[in-house]
Amino acid sequence: MRTLIANGTIVTAADTTPADVLIEGEAVTLIGRDLAKVAGKVDRTIDAKGRYLLPGGIDVHTHLDMPFGGSTSADDFESGTVAAACGGTTTVVDFAIQPQGGTLAEGLAQWHQKAEGKAAIDYGFHMIVRQVTAATLAEMDRLVKHEGVTSFKLFTAYPGVFMVDDASIFKALQKTGENGGLICMHAENGGVIDVLVAQALAAGHTEPRWHGLTRPARLEAEATNRVIALAEVAHVPVYIVHLSASEALLEVREARDRGVAAFAETCPQYLFLSHENYEEPGFEGAKYVMSPPLRPKGNERGLWQGLRQDDLQLVATDHCPFCMKDQKELGRNDFSKIPNGAPGLETRMSLLWDGGVRQKQLSLQRFVQLVSAAPAKMFGLYPKKGTIAVGSDADIVVFDPEKKQTLSAKSLHMKVDYNPYEGRTVQGVPETVLSRGEVVYEGGRYVGKKGRGRFLRRAAREE
Repeated sequence: MRTLIANGTIVTAADTTPADVLIEGEAVTLIGRDLAKVAGKVDRTIDAKGRYLLPGGIDVHTHLDMPFGGSTSADDFESGTVAAACGGTTTVVDFAIQPQGGTLAEGLAQWHQKAEGKAAIDYGFHMIVRQVTAATLAEMDRLVKHEGVTSFKLFTAYPGVFMVDDASIFKALQKTGENGGLICMHAENGGVIDVLVAQALAAGHTEPRWHGLTRPARLEAEATNRVIALAEVAHVPVYIVHLSASEALLEVREARDRGVAAFAETCPQYLFLSHENYEEPGFEGAKYVMSPPLRPKGNERGLWQGLRQDDLQLVATDHCPFCMKDQKELGRNDFSKIPNGAPGLETRMSLLWDGGVRQKQLSLQRFVQLVSAAPAKMFGLYPKKGTIAVGSDADIVVFDPEKKQTLSAKSLHMKVDYNPYEGRTVQGVPETVLSRGEVVYEGGRYVGKKGRGRFLRRAAREE
């Protein structure tokens, strides 16, 4: 299959260039002006006049088909990756989970089974580590060297479920110094949070807003400082996931100023929503129960500054949706039982374009860096993914910067009965999306096929 995308403007993290793109099979083979004159016979021409050609988005933080909090996230690998494609994301990196008392290999096998035959776009895995033993550390080597799983997530939160102690975190960090992996940290002080939750419930506070009130920003900052200190002593990089609080960002910034390899992501919910959403009438605040929680209005200004100045390296989603009916309702009389998580996979690109590029918070190139190039480089996928270049996978979004879309659970493809941004109108949406040269989204609908996504073996970190 030979496809010509004509008359568009290519935007990468480095520059903006009016050009045509010739795709043969799954890869980009030629970039230049007036390629129709030299390309020879093509099977399809896509006219991209007035449109930007963006590298396909890469979301490195999703939780598809994930058991958590007495329920399972509403999107599986079929519905979640279809939604991703419709929103301009052509690669996801999801989190496989080590079973309690089991091995990393067992967890990885489970997630391969969840994705096989379902994923609509390409995907990779991080591995969530629940117990750090000598056997676990040896398995980390094997996953990096032989399985293409080169990043591992550990938690300072959720005692009894995911939380590990500082010594375990330190051992895992040291192991990545040997094998070239990367430790991703959920940084909140879980022990103290559990005390605050118990005290709030004992005082009769059961409403969703208490989820945010019992997870103060200071405890995110404290845990962020602590895990960065451990990485600094281990002389290895560390990556903070879903950073929500400006106080935690300050810890990252100060470490980076000292020359520490501290990296962090934030998510759209922390840029566009706030603690005020928890105050919505009745049980509506449950829609926004996620961890870390939404922060007070004004906090987002520090995050936008961090995105502009590269104190925050990228924007992911932490997509982990639970329906209000039958799932979020589990915590109607006890906020601590509301499944933590919200949908975001399909709306990330348009939200960040509308609130970032259009509001002049971000340049075109910085936008591409945050949603595609930096994720690819950070997690061993570049330059196969994350750019538009000869030889790269033809993951391309034909993006209409003028078209408007009103976000609604009814019109989006995520399998969840609400949307956190319901009724918000964004300007700038994907018009056509190609994954490895195949058109998977056009005319407002998914046109690809279930199971066409491939598992991506990611490269280890290079010193």
